[in-house]
Amino acid sequence: MKYITVKQEAIDEFKEKKSLFIGYIKRIEEEEEAKDFIEHIKSKHKDATHNVYAYIVGKNFEIQRYSDDGEPQGTAGVPILEVIKKTGITDCVIVVTRYFGGILLGAGGLIRAYTKGASLAIKKAGIVEKVSGILLKFILEYESLGKVQFICNENKWYIEDILYTDKVEINIYSEIEKIEIIETKIIDATSGKVTVIKGEKDMFFKQGNRLFKNI
Repeated sequence: MKYITVKQEAIDEFKEKKSLFIGYIKRIEEEEEAKDFIEHIKSKHKDATHNVYAYIVGKNFEIQRYSDDGEPQGTAGVPILEVIKKTGITDCVIVVTRYFGGILLGAGGLIRAYTKGASLAIKKAGIVEKVSGILLKFILEYESLGKVQFICNENKWYIEDILYTDKVEINIYSEIEKIEIIETKIIDATSGKVTVIKGEKDMFFKQGNRLFKNI
């Protein structure tokens, strides 16, 4: 299972015909987090004309919600939701706050403005991939350490930790589809003198060739 989400919380803003639009975005893991974030922004901008939002939660886009918050139907919340969907991200919430500047934008103008607000927020936050993986522990003899480090470096498998006791323990976060090849190559490099311990399946953030539990 792989999907993409936003890398970090972010804010960006712009003006359109004297109206100020402020786009907020946050990565979330459940719907309650989205609701809490929306209420936080609404509280922060009590004097704003509108606090429009949309969010998607779930690896398969299971939960999708939006609100126009008083703007003409279909001109605000839906455009934000569509930006999220077209970008292909999930587990995120976007709130675009508007302070009316006195000039009406019309339906088309509103759609473009809220689309821009969402797009700028996503660009500012950045995108990161989430993949299914596990922690692999390899317990081996000291004499095999150099060979294993060379193989990991050659294949761009990032070693998270090396623990030294009577033997050496190497920890690697591996994507599910790479487990077998990593195991095989390290077993071959150590002539079978290695103990392999597999952790529980989990979701990891992926940047380049490295997996992270949190970013």
